[in-house]
Amino acid sequence: MSAVPVDHLLHLADNALVLGQRNAEWAGHGPILEEDLALANHALDHLGQARLLYQHAATLINADTALSKRFAHLRGARTEGAITEDTLAYFRGARDFSNFTLLELPHHGPLAGPARQDLDYATTTVRNFLYAVLMGLWWERLQASSDAQLAAIAAKSLKEVRYHLRHAGDWLVRLGDGTDESHARAQAALNHLMPYTQEFWSGGEAEEAAVANGSGVALATLRADWDTIVNAALAEATLKRPADGGHLPRGTRGEHSEHMGFLLAEMQSLAREHPQAVW
Repeated sequence: MSAVPVDHLLHLADNALVLGQRNAEWAGHGPILEEDLALANHALDHLGQARLLYQHAATLINADTALSKRFAHLRGARTEGAITEDTLAYFRGARDFSNFTLLELPHHGPLAGPARQDLDYATTTVRNFLYAVLMGLWWERLQASSDAQLAAIAAKSLKEVRYHLRHAGDWLVRLGDGTDESHARAQAALNHLMPYTQEFWSGGEAEEAAVANGSGVALATLRADWDTIVNAALAEATLKRPADGGHLPRGTRGEHSEHMGFLLAEMQSLAREHPQAVW
């Protein structure tokens, strides 16, 4: 059995945590009560995935001298004890996170980080759909990971993401093939978010290491299936896929949008204010 590289685990965990935080922002603000509850449940699913992945990463870090030394600076933030899931979620800075940039963007079109605008359900729907298609393919493949713990997490998470995909896909069609306004909003969201999906296929050292020992998947091998599913859904929703190109985001390498700092400031503030607290 080969252990998955910690950096690859953290990438998966960071993705889940950051999107969970974003979807949780809809709590109490959903367009209808059912969707308020649905997105809260989605956020809890992502949080549950993040916890399992961070717990696995913490176990690997604590068991390895070199890794323990690398993450030693985080111990001082809480206690002198072992690294935990909370340490990894609440006491790393923005440059330490390796989530896809797509997932940290706010629920509206391009604006400066501190700017405020009403939450846009089309933006949320399009992002959740694009990411759920990826994770449906990714979790399915990770069930065969040489890391038994990651394979088990993948099997559990796959059931959740299939529901996320069905939910987002239904809303994508409802908005895209709905009224003139809902179609325009869905198309604008797609135009804004689709370029960020280029980062899915950009690879990196953590992914390469995971592929090399059989614990991970080369995401580029999922691209054809992702394109097929996305294109079929967009056609049904009467939405036009924008051309590929433009800036390649690098959130997986710690180079985030200006929105990431604001997201972490809100998410981490309580734990950092009371680092010794026990819940």
